[in-house]
Amino acid sequence: MTGGGTWKSSEAAGKNLVIYFYPRDNTTGCTMEGEAFRDLAPAFKKANTLILGVSTDSIASHEKFKAKYGFPFELLSDESQALCKLFDVIKEKSLYGRKFMGVERSTFLIDSVGVLRQEWRKVKVPGHAEAVLAAARSL
Repeated sequence: MTGGGTWKSSEAAGKNLVIYFYPRDNTTGCTMEGEAFRDLAPAFKKANTLILGVSTDSIASHEKFKAKYGFPFELLSDESQALCKLFDVIKEKSLYGRKFMGVERSTFLIDSVGVLRQEWRKVKVPGHAEAVLAAARSL
């Protein structure tokens, strides 16, 4: 869900689709990742590729995050973790010795006919959006 509405997969009909899962709005790594996809958005558009960001944050949080950084793509709220579980991105994480379940930064590239073409797990942000763009251009 985003912007108070529902995103439908039919909106990606005939286009490649990048779905990137990130842990939290307004955190350093997630902001840098979003900014990288934002900055490359025109190139993704030329490559006939839509971008979707997904986290378990609320729609209200996403709206503020998107507006603050000028993201030209949708951020989907997956508070129920249904989409996160479908893509198997909920993993055990550790922060300051405390273990918890959370979203592992992951990206999936789906081609224009709905076939998963590439996935990136345990993503490191620097250079990632560029690698995804290169893969999208190769489809």
